[in-house]
Amino acid sequence: MDSAPSERADSSLAVFKIIIAGGFGAGKTTLVGAISEVRPLRTEENLTSASVDYDNLSGVEGKTMTTVAMDFGRITLNQRRVLYLFGTPGQERFWFMWDDLCYGALGAVVLADTRRLADCFASVDYFEKHRLPFIVAINCFDGAPRYDLAEVRGALDLDPRVPAVLCDARKMNSVKQVLVTLLEHVLASRTGDDPGRWQTPASSQVSAPQI
Repeated sequence: MDSAPSERADSSLAVFKIIIAGGFGAGKTTLVGAISEVRPLRTEENLTSASVDYDNLSGVEGKTMTTVAMDFGRITLNQRRVLYLFGTPGQERFWFMWDDLCYGALGAVVLADTRRLADCFASVDYFEKHRLPFIVAINCFDGAPRYDLAEVRGALDLDPRVPAVLCDARKMNSVKQVLVTLLEHVLASRTGDDPGRWQTPASSQVSAPQI
């Protein structure tokens, strides 16, 4: 007797890698921790007198810890889609790790702090140079100066196609909207709705994950 072929569950899993970048003290570790479904992997160390000549604490004088390798978090979108969040270290002396951290990334969030806006220039330049879709999220710190998005865009000399949004890196719903904005931007750039430098071949298109 012939037996019916067994149905095998599709075990394929689509993993999307998102980079969270920005300057020293911009809130990258906080952002990853606010939305990760698992306890975030953090590589923070205490700031000591040895870093005085390297880390400018102007505007973030209360900061006592710093990321020395990366932050890592995970978001399960559904049974077949997962987001991995990789937070980059902000200090220049750790930039040598960026190429490895960003390899294979779908897109990036540049977290900006209006108290130290120039600190995110390097991130913007990096993603433009490597043609990786990114958005800018302005982290609204308590007591920080408030500027219109148009003013921030002008200060950063952003391409008109790069989205910029306000956020609170401490709040899950705010971070969720940042990631939704990034994914929409990535999909638009890949399907041709956002023609230009970010466009990639149709064969690499992905379907929209729902967060």
